[in-house]
Amino acid sequence: MSKRYSSTEVADSLSISKHVLGQWRNSGFLVPSADGMYSLEQLLQFEPIREMSENDWDAQLAVSAQRPYRSVELFAGAGGLALGLEQAGFAPVLLSEIDKDACATLSKNRPSWPVVQGDVSHLNFEHLAGTVDFLSGGFPCQAFSYAGQKAGFEDTRGTLFFQFARAIREMQPRVFLGENVRGLLSHEKGRTVDTIKNVLKDLGYTLIEPKVLKAIFYKVPQKRERLFFIGIRNDFAECAEKFTWPSPYERILNLRDALKAGELFDVEVPMSLGQKYPERKKEILSQVPAGGYWRDLPDDLQREYMKQSYFLGGGKTGMARRLSWDEPSLTLTCAPAQKQTERCHPDETRPLTIREYARVQTFPDDWAFSGSSTSQYKQIGNAVPVNLAHAVGRRLVNLLNMIEKVSPVINVGASAYSTVEVDGQQVIAMETQAEYTS
Repeated sequence: MSKRYSSTEVADSLSISKHVLGQWRNSGFLVPSADGMYSLEQLLQFEPIREMSENDWDAQLAVSAQRPYRSVELFAGAGGLALGLEQAGFAPVLLSEIDKDACATLSKNRPSWPVVQGDVSHLNFEHLAGTVDFLSGGFPCQAFSYAGQKAGFEDTRGTLFFQFARAIREMQPRVFLGENVRGLLSHEKGRTVDTIKNVLKDLGYTLIEPKVLKAIFYKVPQKRERLFFIGIRNDFAECAEKFTWPSPYERILNLRDALKAGELFDVEVPMSLGQKYPERKKEILSQVPAGGYWRDLPDDLQREYMKQSYFLGGGKTGMARRLSWDEPSLTLTCAPAQKQTERCHPDETRPLTIREYARVQTFPDDWAFSGSSTSQYKQIGNAVPVNLAHAVGRRLVNLLNMIEKVSPVINVGASAYSTVEVDGQQVIAMETQAEYTS
């Protein structure tokens, strides 16, 4: 029997609202059957549905690293990206992060990972040259100076992207991955992302055209989008043409998949600490239906809750928002009870708990977070979803496997790393060093 899709599944797959879907129905463009369901045959005209139907997920999942690829990660946070990359076949030799609690989280879960806590600008990476296969990092975006309109490497000084680019220049990894928010594409009318691309190319790398990946297509029950940059060192540029982005999973997962036992997790979400609403806010939110928001309240409560925002334009759909079991979660923020970005549980009138937050980001239940509850929410909210990182990581492993055929490593001996201070800088020192033929 042909697969059938609900209106919620269609709207999420096509990244449109149910209102737009209703307009399509009324115009006759896309009409469901009498029970409100859509057939696969109706939907194959849309590329996202076609790609899910013809997905290559299992084949890509079967790709394994020809050897553990040595990696360095900057701005590592609580480990969402690092954990997904580890699952794909990467072996971290250094993780850098400034936040003390996030570093404690990394060390608690992976005592073998070499975690360096502190300002990345104080690290020198030159001693790692020729020993690292891969560099990754979600560099926070700050405005650049466009003085003189050159906007080259030196013009990015003072930004965290400069530190990411400096690490590339000093380490010369075979491949790098940078990730950021989707909004970077439109920042400064596109000049910021153009500067980033130009700097990365000037460092001697062939850049895969940056791409926004929607987490819902990669077995993540969350409507989160991230922008990815991938660069391949120019001596391996021939492999760039063979790179492909990850295939989508066969369906879109929802909040039920995240919090209940099923396809994503074997057991229901464990109990954990969570924030609470003030009593009046709880009384108001208790009247919001699952999947609803402030406009679903009686008018007097709308006015009370929204205050002056009631009279302003825009949908403000994140305010007084209650999640639905049958839809992916909205993008998690660093604070689940923040008024502008409400993430209320579908049944209970409360914010999602810490473990529920972690489930939505596809962290395993045994990944423990350090620090206060506020810090833990922040760490989880800032993370790259683990399953999204794993999907991207598998394609990077496939890329490095191709590079390995072109230029294999002669000696893949283990390296031990420590940090020593030289002229006020933390220098990464090695006891043994692997050698490349290149």
